[in-house]
Amino acid sequence: MKAVRYHAYGDSDVLVYEDVTRPVAAPGQVLVRVAGTSFNSTDAAIRAGLLQDTLPLAFPHVPNPDVSGVIAEVGEGVTGWSVGDAVIALLPADAPGAAAEYVAAPAEVLASAPRTVELADASALPWAGLTAWQSVYEHADLKSGQNVLINGAGGAVGGYAVQLAARAGATVTATASTRSRDRIRSYGADQIVDYTTTPVPRAVAGRHFDVVLNMTPTSPEATAQLVDLVADGGAFLSITTPGPDDAGRGVRTVHVFVRSDAGHLAQLVARVDDGALAADVAERLPLAELAEVHASYAAQLAEMVRLVARADGTLAARATERAAVSDESPARWLTGKTVLIP
Repeated sequence: MKAVRYHAYGDSDVLVYEDVTRPVAAPGQVLVRVAGTSFNSTDAAIRAGLLQDTLPLAFPHVPNPDVSGVIAEVGEGVTGWSVGDAVIALLPADAPGAAAEYVAAPAEVLASAPRTVELADASALPWAGLTAWQSVYEHADLKSGQNVLINGAGGAVGGYAVQLAARAGATVTATASTRSRDRIRSYGADQIVDYTTTPVPRAVAGRHFDVVLNMTPTSPEATAQLVDLVADGGAFLSITTPGPDDAGRGVRTVHVFVRSDAGHLAQLVARVDDGALAADVAERLPLAELAEVHASYAAQLAEMVRLVARADGTLAARATERAAVSDESPARWLTGKTVLIP
């Protein structure tokens, strides 16, 4: 079969589209014929070696934990799933991923695919959707009537978070540029702050929020300003730059790391099928173009590292030793997910 792999950490040039042996379903696994997989910014950070201290890989490595597809083989001991079932999953990030025609997946991470979107497009849901779900409902425990600020609402995770927060009955203030403003408004945001024209603290001056969700890389100074916008006893959650361990005023800070959860994923699928959650796909490309997708993200990766590394000494050290973090390739700014199709 064909797959994209890399045999060492490095820049986008290490990604190779090549012939590999088709996997088989081990006990407790199913073999999925891949319909689609989506690109996540973390995929680029893993490939560059920035996360190797917490997420070491065995080479050669097939990337892309997001998968949608059809079960082609059921391993020993697997119950509840059959050949022909359409499924989605967030695979373990350090295991062989879905940038391939087939992937072996642990049965316990599977959820039935949504019926109302193209199967390939469903791969845009697991990583970003689960991150948003766990941020909004689990870590923030957002309730109806609360006020939430979502910084970075135009990204994939932020877009899902806006929809989930609005569905929970919260009053949602979201930051977004003109590229994504209309989409974020359609998701249920009550107020949109164009951060390209007005700094967020100035735009919401005098207001405080029960929950602030930070979904985009920020400098330590900008992060501190966002923490200051949290009401006493509220919560600050970030998927990028962490907040301080002790923010004072009873403010709780959480650095969110997504985990695969089939139950949460099934609830996201139900929202999609009910029309209550939109999975926004900006483009669909052949899997063979995955290296080009990584190359187009180089400038954004470099900016993310520049900001987050100031608050993360380990990341700073890895970025210094890795020439893979550069910004020489032209960036493509997309308002939704990129789906790769084998």
